[in-house]
Amino acid sequence: MKITDHINEAKKTLISFEILPPLKGKTIESIYAHLDPLMEFDPAFINVTYHRSEQVFKKKADGTFEKVEVRKRPGTVGICAAIMNHYKIDAVPHLICGGFNLQETENALIDLAFLGIDNVLLLRGDAARNESVFEPEPNGHTYAIDLLKQAVNLNNGIYLEDDIRDGYKTKFCIGVAGYPEKHFEAPNLNSDLQYLKMKVDAGADYITTQMFFDNSKYFSFVDKCRNAGIKIPIIPGLKPITTKKQLSVLPRTFHVDIPNELSKEIMKCKTDADVALVGQEWLLQQSKDLKKFGVPVLHYYTLGKPDVIAKVVKEIV
Repeated sequence: MKITDHINEAKKTLISFEILPPLKGKTIESIYAHLDPLMEFDPAFINVTYHRSEQVFKKKADGTFEKVEVRKRPGTVGICAAIMNHYKIDAVPHLICGGFNLQETENALIDLAFLGIDNVLLLRGDAARNESVFEPEPNGHTYAIDLLKQAVNLNNGIYLEDDIRDGYKTKFCIGVAGYPEKHFEAPNLNSDLQYLKMKVDAGADYITTQMFFDNSKYFSFVDKCRNAGIKIPIIPGLKPITTKKQLSVLPRTFHVDIPNELSKEIMKCKTDADVALVGQEWLLQQSKDLKKFGVPVLHYYTLGKPDVIAKVVKEIV
């Protein structure tokens, strides 16, 4: 079932979760153990992130080094299929530009269609760990909008091979990312919104936002989107702060601000257990305000903290 169908048929604010693939060496059971405590809340869908391979140099016996690709987490296709089979719930794989050429992207989309996966979230992805700026694969996509256009082409039965006539038309509901505090590479929020509008005009069906900790920034972002002619659903992405270290890690990694009131309360905490309680309460109040605002979905980035998320969601469903 498409995300937009879930939203259109809902009579209340929906709940959804986002998870990381397990580290290589773990089994699918680690995913089930993570999700089991959250299933009582009847989530509409589960997002599964994608993590590109890393290039590392390994020393050979002769003392020289060779560059090898290492993938620390498996891809999303198999995990999404397992989640859908196990829980009978829609799974949303993330697909990125980084690490894929056009043919590999098409093959991944075809695999998803064969598995009956109706939804995809399309992202450019981050630069590789050894790159200062994002570099596409040879014959790969440079921007998320290019990836989006390829998915839209498949929805219209247009494949990379010109000799494919009357090709099967996939039925993907396509999500893209939105940034209430702007993408860190954009010169300003207005230009960022222009790029987002281009993705909407190219065929995006819904938007999921980067995490934020100040609801006023989400409300302002929605207003600016509507004024720019962006009418598709805008799903807020939410995450609890659970350690003091995150006060510096989250702004540096995700380019988001931590409100002064929240950071002051966290700095008073003596242990990370205390921080988790502060973060849990902040997330609860965020969730209540957003639900009152009438957001279509409350989307929680669980990232290894399903217990905290469960305590919050229990208070709002």
